[in-house]
Amino acid sequence: MDDTVARRILRNERSRTIRRRKTALELAQAWSVIGIFAILFIAALHYAATILMPVTLAVVVGLILGLAADRLNAIGIPPMVSALLLSSAFAILVIAIANTLADPLAQLTRDLPVIAERVVDHVMPLLQRVRWLHVSPGGAGNVSMDKIIDNGGTILSTVAMKVTPAIIQTLIFFAALVLFLAGRQSIRKTLIIAFRDRARRLAAIRTIHAIETALGFYFATASVIYAGVGLSMLVIAWAGGLQLPVLWAFFAFLSSFVPFLGVTTMTIALAIAGMLTHDGFIFSLLPAAAFFVVHTLVENLVTPAVMGRRLEINAFAVFFAILFWTWVWGAAGAMLAVPLSLIGMAILQELMPETAPKPKLPD
Repeated sequence: MDDTVARRILRNERSRTIRRRKTALELAQAWSVIGIFAILFIAALHYAATILMPVTLAVVVGLILGLAADRLNAIGIPPMVSALLLSSAFAILVIAIANTLADPLAQLTRDLPVIAERVVDHVMPLLQRVRWLHVSPGGAGNVSMDKIIDNGGTILSTVAMKVTPAIIQTLIFFAALVLFLAGRQSIRKTLIIAFRDRARRLAAIRTIHAIETALGFYFATASVIYAGVGLSMLVIAWAGGLQLPVLWAFFAFLSSFVPFLGVTTMTIALAIAGMLTHDGFIFSLLPAAAFFVVHTLVENLVTPAVMGRRLEINAFAVFFAILFWTWVWGAAGAMLAVPLSLIGMAILQELMPETAPKPKLPD
């Protein structure tokens, strides 16, 4: 009798062990499927960037312009007409900015040989002091305009390969923007009706509203704040004796939308430009230091005071998002990192709402 009970207990233990192993195997299998899907999804994002990037940018811009589209529809303008009007206004704004920057960019192109010569004159003495680099005094002269002209065909073909996808992406962007603005309400209704029960439909409505509110508030507020940064950069570049202060101001405004990497790139570029412009080491770094101080004060004092805690995102999450989207889609991905983070944050807040702490009441 005792042997029978012992064997029965042993069989039960073995069956429990088998079930535990089976559960662990199923869990590992499920995570493996998720991992494979994530890898394939990231690969699809990377290789389909020519199409997905402009469409995503169009959706983000369309969500930002959604309030203006609703106002136009409320006064009786058809959705397609309002979409064409808003898309045309956005295109005119882009063309106006490009026209404003055309002369500074043309001047920069003309001054490139002089700038390159200054870079060689300033950098070569420093490199010659580092012995393990094996840089000879005549080493920089080997890179001449003659070699650039000899390789002109390769350079032109490379530029053409870069320009052609950019033109295609621009056309895809404006087409997607018009169609998204025109069918925004129907897309919203389709997303809401896709859920069967009332609670999930209400959750979808709240999520869509939160996304539109967050994006609209962020870009409206950030544009005003970073325009002030651009004006400050205009004054800093003019007072620091840098060439093309308008161009510096525009890059300061644009780079401010990319946290961490934007201010770092601008500070390094200003330091290099200052060293090429002035001979004194300390005086040449003053424009970079002034911009860094202004940007730091804006990000740590002005932005929190204006935006408050409405759009507070973890700094490490933003940094990781910038690195990830820059790796996937390049510079455009860096610009889209914060908007996509805001969209993800709005969705997560709806899926996992924070429960407010309840005070302990006395008995």
